[in-house]
Amino acid sequence: MAVAVVVLAACGGDKPANTPTADNAAPAAAAAPAPTDSAAPVAAAGNVSLEKGQELYGRCMACHQQNGDGMPGAFPPLAGSEWVTGPASRPIAILLHGLQGEITVKGTKYNSMMMAYGTGVPMTDEEVASVLTYVRASFGNTASAVTVEEVAKVRAATAGRSSPMSQKDLEALQ
Repeated sequence: MAVAVVVLAACGGDKPANTPTADNAAPAAAAAPAPTDSAAPVAAAGNVSLEKGQELYGRCMACHQQNGDGMPGAFPPLAGSEWVTGPASRPIAILLHGLQGEITVKGTKYNSMMMAYGTGVPMTDEEVASVLTYVRASFGNTASAVTVEEVAKVRAATAGRSSPMSQKDLEALQ
């Protein structure tokens, strides 16, 4: 039980959703790794910024770690994850609504909870697109950039949702 409380606190789970605090703000000194793909860099379109995405990834590091490898038995990796590199609607929906229940990532089952935005602190469509573009171009991932328009489309399509996503929900997204 103590581990769960520590993890929830590290991810901002003990704070109200709209209250940014030092506990759930992106650490200023912790720098996320630069994209490490051997392929050409992902071109960020419009207001999407890899630099902003890298900065925002600081919110994700407590659970998914600086290298994107996650925490075995607790939080799935982003590096090489089929959920990260597949259809952009899936990681967008996870970020917007959170994730709960069993999910298989790279052949390993995880059963934990991620709150919306990872920290519960709302993000703009531009911020969601930036951090997901960064993640999809980092840790050996080579997926396409995420656009602000894609985020807006998923946000509108799932606006009535009041619970976190599940693997079954994600599989229904195209």
